[in-house]
Amino acid sequence: MLHAKTIGISIARPWREVYEAFWRPEAFPGWASGLSNASLRQDGETWMAQGPEGPIRIRFTGHNAFGVMDHSVDLGDGRIVEVPLRVIANAEGCEVLLTLFRQPQMSDEKYAQDEAWVLRDLAALKTLAER
Repeated sequence: MLHAKTIGISIARPWREVYEAFWRPEAFPGWASGLSNASLRQDGETWMAQGPEGPIRIRFTGHNAFGVMDHSVDLGDGRIVEVPLRVIANAEGCEVLLTLFRQPQMSDEKYAQDEAWVLRDLAALKTLAER
């Protein structure tokens, strides 16, 4: 079992509006910095992109009524990273929650860097969503 940490950010906008604005794979490069320099290209049910360490294949959860924006990233070397991502109601606003799994053989330093990266990406999403 992998160590996991759920990282979240509050957004002053209704959850459904945030979800509808950002659930599509094409919207992810606007705030997910790992994809910001990549042009996502659909390939059947998956999307191809250039990740920080090389080509990746991403499978996104389809549109749903629950605010689920999960995706799995195939790094191309046999490793698949699961990324649970949720938009949930919080009164008139919402919370965006991403669960970060510590991958096997990942150092404390690398895990902390990944956590900081997620926080930056969520802050970018908040900025876009609250405009």
